Amino acid sequence: MQRIMLATDFSERSDRALRRAVILARQHGAALDLLHVVDDDRPRRIVDHEVNDARQLLAELARSLKDLDGVACTTEILLDDPFAGIVKAAAKASPDLLVIGPHRRQILRDAFVGTTAERTIRSVGCPVLMANGPPVGPWRHVLMTTDLSDHARTALTRFLAAGLAGDAPRSLLYVFDAPALRIAMSDSMGPEGERDYLEDLRREAWNGLSQFTGGGGLGQAERIVRHGGATVAGEILKTADEVKADLIVVSTQGKGAMSRMVLGSVALQVLKDAQSDVLVMPTELA
Repeated sequence: MQRIMLATDFSERSDRALRRAVILARQHGAALDLLHVVDDDRPRRIVDHEVNDARQLLAELARSLKDLDGVACTTEILLDDPFAGIVKAAAKASPDLLVIGPHRRQILRDAFVGTTAERTIRSVGCPVLMANGPPVGPWRHVLMTTDLSDHARTALTRFLAAGLAGDAPRSLLYVFDAPALRIAMSDSMGPEGERDYLEDLRREAWNGLSQFTGGGGLGQAERIVRHGGATVAGEILKTADEVKADLIVVSTQGKGAMSRMVLGSVALQVLKDAQSDVLVMPTELA
């Protein structure tokens, strides 16, 4: 981990992301790039005023981080759509990690194009950390998630190789589906049949998770198997709360640029609802 990029809009949300980025930069001895994108789709007078303010704020931040935290920083201001600017900066700098703050809900806009955070995660080729939780120190417990695919194995192996988890305890969660309980078949099972059906699926899930971790490279982690119930994302968040995880690791689906454009529905829901930090690992780095 040599270079971390932080996209900031100077809000309280971004300040939380900044502190997490600083913690990681100090842990890994990484350089920190501070980025602010000025929306240029406004009158020039307003844009120029914001650029001047942003330049001053970024310079003050860089000085403070160097003097107080010992973190070397570069600063950059781009004139662009916020989403497009972040993606362009990340493509140019190729950071090992992009850190962003929690998204701000814009209900009507989100219904069509998603938040800036979600669109960014779909489009960049590096890991993206959404800093939701209070940045009080290194993460205390990490919840890694898997669907048992080769893509998930690749993403988790890269996560562990980057050393982002540090010495924090780790859990590995697989949430299995029970399709018969969602269709008319469930009515003919009866309570005992439903229990037997779920137990069979749970055994299969444990065997699948054991095979997934048996290849090595995934480190020591407590293995957890859960039935998805209402939603897989809901079970992930529930488990994170139970194990007191302050970082949830999810992965994008598939490989390549086209797959990155379609963020998995599970990862998307976790991003929207998580109170802890969420790290999205691409299965193929750009």
